[in-house]
Amino acid sequence: MEELPRSMCDVLADAQTETLQGLEEVERRVLWLATLIVHEANKKKDPAGIKVGGHQASSASCVSLLTSLYFRHLGGTDRIAVKPHASPVLYAIQYLLGRIPVSKLSEFRAYQGLQAYPSQTKNPEFVDFSTGSVGLGATAVNFSALTAHYLKSKNLLADAGSFWAVVGDAELDEGNVWEALAEPLLDEVPGIRWVVDLNRQSLDRVVPGIRAIRLKRLFEANGWRVIYAKYGRQLVALFNVDGGDILQQRIDEMSNEEFQSIISGPVDEIAERLTIGSADRATVINLLAGLSPRELHQALSNLGGHDHETLDGAFRQAGDADSPAVVFAYTVKGWGLPFAGNPMNHSALLSDEQMEELADRLEVGPDRFASINPESLGGRAVRDAIARLKRPNLVQDDAIDIPADVATPHLGKTSTQEAFGRVLLALERARPEIAQRVVTVAPDVSISTSLAGWINKVGSWRAGQSSGVVEDNQMLKWTESQDGQHFELGISEMNLFELLGQLGLSAKTFGPSLIPIGTVYDTFISRGLDALVYGLYCGSSFVLIGTPSGISLAPEGGAHQSTFTPGLGVTLPNLVSFEPCYAQEVEWVLLEGMRRSVNQEGSTYLRLSTLPVDQSPAPPRSDHLRRQVIAGAYRLVDRRSDPAYNEHSAALIFAVGTAVPNAVAASEALIEEGVFASVINVTSADHLFSKWHASDVRTVREARHQPNPFPALLSDEEVGIPAVLVADGHPHNLAFIGTALKVRAISLGVSGFGESGTVADLFRKHDLHPDSIVNAAIAVTDARAATGQLS
Repeated sequence: MEELPRSMCDVLADAQTETLQGLEEVERRVLWLATLIVHEANKKKDPAGIKVGGHQASSASCVSLLTSLYFRHLGGTDRIAVKPHASPVLYAIQYLLGRIPVSKLSEFRAYQGLQAYPSQTKNPEFVDFSTGSVGLGATAVNFSALTAHYLKSKNLLADAGSFWAVVGDAELDEGNVWEALAEPLLDEVPGIRWVVDLNRQSLDRVVPGIRAIRLKRLFEANGWRVIYAKYGRQLVALFNVDGGDILQQRIDEMSNEEFQSIISGPVDEIAERLTIGSADRATVINLLAGLSPRELHQALSNLGGHDHETLDGAFRQAGDADSPAVVFAYTVKGWGLPFAGNPMNHSALLSDEQMEELADRLEVGPDRFASINPESLGGRAVRDAIARLKRPNLVQDDAIDIPADVATPHLGKTSTQEAFGRVLLALERARPEIAQRVVTVAPDVSISTSLAGWINKVGSWRAGQSSGVVEDNQMLKWTESQDGQHFELGISEMNLFELLGQLGLSAKTFGPSLIPIGTVYDTFISRGLDALVYGLYCGSSFVLIGTPSGISLAPEGGAHQSTFTPGLGVTLPNLVSFEPCYAQEVEWVLLEGMRRSVNQEGSTYLRLSTLPVDQSPAPPRSDHLRRQVIAGAYRLVDRRSDPAYNEHSAALIFAVGTAVPNAVAASEALIEEGVFASVINVTSADHLFSKWHASDVRTVREARHQPNPFPALLSDEEVGIPAVLVADGHPHNLAFIGTALKVRAISLGVSGFGESGTVADLFRKHDLHPDSIVNAAIAVTDARAATGQLS
């Protein structure tokens, strides 16, 4: 390479020096503002006596990391997750970038102010990933990168950018992190970059041992490139003089606890403590003799995670890596603050006096919330970052019109799970332009959740080159390429929900809409519950198929028989749940879930079964019936038209899913007992609960009684009729209906763990058999008469 003229070298050196000086100026202001944000929040006492909190120490450890990334490395199409306890740093940076008004800096952890942790729903203008639950935000970055490259492979996205996560080292204790790192689908996805803030402290302690070596091996075993930013320029310079190698050996080999103790202890004891245990104590004593205690403390604290030249090199290496890359950036928790390195500094707060001392040291003027002088080197760094970080406008899709019906024939006996597979294929035939936006995901349960036909039709997706037909059998052909529309994950429900969540944020994040559909054994939703809740919290819109479900999966035994999952569907925000009985209901609610996904209205959960159900009792198709199914319930059997009908001997049977046929059979048998039991097919307990709750809210806010919470379903005269509630799930899932109608009600369901047997065996044991429903209906009608409720 031809040597540059000396004058050019000088120019480049000067430019590099000015860049570093500008970053250090920004860094000082970010440290101050992040600390001030927490300080100001805690000056406002909560009337309830609850501490406001905040994490000045955790923020300080990654000030340099985030300053370097935002003001030197990130581009407009890049995205970043910031560790939850560093939210004040994120807010300080966004303020300097002009994205937060100064008034907001005094509203940290306040109602409608800056959230305690980064939230992409509460602060969507500058938060790419919600990170309130440790570990989940970091791995969301990986699956967002996968989503971006999927869109790019379909010519729906021009530039995927890079995906960064700044992760606290204690976050690596979370199991979901290693589930995500082990997922083969991510191996060939470009642009995944993690930065581990290695301050060697968790919430309550110094993490024992030298974990970095073990963590490095774990990342490398999963195909990641590992890069270290361990020592800064001052320490490296010290290591490079005579005897420096002995000092480096001493620091390398000391435990985390000892290092933290040295840097957080008295500065005049540092030299002596470093020499004790050194391989050549005399050499180290001689080496350190020329440094004052304060200079030595400053050098020892000059770890790679606080040195911009070191960070620049590490981040450039990470950016150039073909595979996922991780930078281990050594830092000091509480860096630059009075309690730096103190093992108990996690929730520590600076006093007013300490804040004043910090302001003087960081050269903060009278205006404590001032930004940076635009004419300074730091001001130039801010201006450059604002221009570089300008994000392209999202290119939104034209309206995607999801049909209300694809007229799939459902005859004879069939299960709701089988109907799901048929509807997907019918959509592909009837509306291929819409089916192209469907992407399915399963954690190694494709065949057993009725996705085989769909996968045979559309193929599986992978980031790399086509692998050809890996397996060819009668059930499923595994053809993997960028033409596919299915993601087959390893057996990790956590990864399923992480990927579903990011696919369901496609329109909000990148512009183009996708229709993500995930299938999972219903009982194993609990395995990935954290990630499911995370996706809903982030505002994701997808369709979840929980199947097979309930004790109707009889021979499979209790480990596969779900009971509490309907309660999740009712109680989780941003999720509408359905449990259909008949195949035509599956078609309608599945298409409704797709419509909600395309329109970013939230997620939809279908609880399906493998139990074949006779389709002949299902009412004829009609728009009115479809609207009722989607609204949550319809009257399947109406005894009011019986000539002998008497409301004083009437009952209402509300039944869900596989319990509906037994409810119909019980209604027929009850005629012989003189009880007129109408059957309400509840397709969505979630919707019914929401209607009742909305009615109660109106009652509270308007101080006006709402006598009939379900006017579209029941006449006012039926509100006092007793009810029997039947579900292949925990009995509390429908129990609210009795309260909603203010009537005597018996709720039948499964309150114990399941076991193997026939469907009839288990339905009898758990009182879901028609005979049990008959007894319950007689009991509630007799009780009504006994208590004088008849008028």
